[in-house]
Amino acid sequence: MTEASKPNSEQQNKLLELAWLFLRLGTTAFGGPAAHIAMMEDEVVRRRQWLSREDFLDLLGATNLIPGPNSTEMAIHIGHRRAGWAGLFVAGTCFIVPAVVLVTVIAWAYVRFGSLSVTQGLLVGVKPVIIAVVLQALWGFGKTAVKSTLLGAVGIAAVIASALGVNELLVLLGAGTLMLLVSTAKQTRSTAIIPLLASSFGSGTATPASIATVGLMPLFLFFLKVGAVLFGSGYVLLAFLRADLVERWHWLTESQLLDAVAVGQFTPGPVFTTATFIGYVLGGVPSALVATVGIFLPAFIFVAISAPIIPRLRKSRTAGAVLDGVNVASLALMIVVTWFLGRSAITSWWTICVSAASAVLLIRFRVNSAWLVLGGAMIGFISYGLQ
Repeated sequence: MTEASKPNSEQQNKLLELAWLFLRLGTTAFGGPAAHIAMMEDEVVRRRQWLSREDFLDLLGATNLIPGPNSTEMAIHIGHRRAGWAGLFVAGTCFIVPAVVLVTVIAWAYVRFGSLSVTQGLLVGVKPVIIAVVLQALWGFGKTAVKSTLLGAVGIAAVIASALGVNELLVLLGAGTLMLLVSTAKQTRSTAIIPLLASSFGSGTATPASIATVGLMPLFLFFLKVGAVLFGSGYVLLAFLRADLVERWHWLTESQLLDAVAVGQFTPGPVFTTATFIGYVLGGVPSALVATVGIFLPAFIFVAISAPIIPRLRKSRTAGAVLDGVNVASLALMIVVTWFLGRSAITSWWTICVSAASAVLLIRFRVNSAWLVLGGAMIGFISYGLQ
C-alpha cells in the first residue's frame, strides 16, 4: 500500500466503524434521548476512546443550544469529530435508518390491520404508558430547567399562554426573548426588564385524516419547520403535532396522534421517527420518506454549522440565557399537550392504574420504558379480549 493510499484507507475504516456502531445503536437504543446519549458515551468514551469525557460533554452542551433531536445531533457530532464531513453524514444516517425502516413496517401494518380488535387492544394498553413516559420526562426536565424563581414564572406564563391557544413558536420565542433581555439587563445593571414578561407572548374535535388532501410539499415543509425550531426533547414534538395536524388542519385524529407517539416510543432510535409513521398514514411510503427527511434535515445542517464554533457557544452567557428560557417554554408545551392527550388515553379504571404504575416504575425504579410499553400492550390485549 502506498503512502498516498493510507489516509484513504484509514478514512474508510473510520467510516465503516461509525456505520457499524450507529446502525447497532439505532437498532438497540431504547428508552429515549437520555438513554441514547448514555449508550453513546459508553461506546465512544469508555470502550473506543474516540473522545475524552470533556469533549463528549462539549458536544452534549452544543446539542442543547440548537433545535432538533438531541441524541440524533449527538450522533452527527460524534461522526464529524471522528471522520469529518463524511462521518457526519454516515453516523447520523445510520442512527436514523433502522428506526425509520421498522416504523415504516409498523405503519404499514397499522394501516392494513389497524381496525382489527387485536391491534386496538394493544394500542389501548400502550397509550396510558406513553402518558406516564411523558410525565417522567417532565419530572426530570423540570428539575433541570427551572433553575430560578424567574424561570419558574416564565414557565407558568408559558403554560397559561399555550393553554389559551397561543402559537407554540411564539411561546418559545417569547420565553427565549425575555430571558435574553433579563440577561442583558443584568450585565448592564438595568432593572427595567421584568415588566416585559406579560408582553413577550403573542396570541395565536378531530376528524379522520384524509390522505388525498395532504400533498408531499406541505408535509415536507411542516416537518422541516418542526425540525428547525423544536427545542428540548423529542417529547416536545407532541405539542407541535397536536397544534397543527390535529387542531388546525385535521390531518390526524387525537387517537391517531397517540398511536404515532406510541410507535415512536416503542421502537428504538430517535423519537422523531414518529414523523415517519405519520407520513405513512397520510400517504404511504413517499409521504413517510418526505416527512422523515423534512424533520431530520435541519439537525444535519445545524450540527454542520455549529460544530466549528462549539467552544464559543459553551462560554456564551447570552446563548445560555436564551436556552434557559426556551427550555422552560418547551416544558410548558409538554405539560399542556400531556393534559390533552391524557384525556384521550386514560378513559377507565384500569388505564388509570396502568398509567400510575408506569409513572412509579419510571420515576422511582427507572425501569426501561420499552418494557413498560410492552407490558401495557399485553395488558391492553388481555383487557380488550375480556370485553
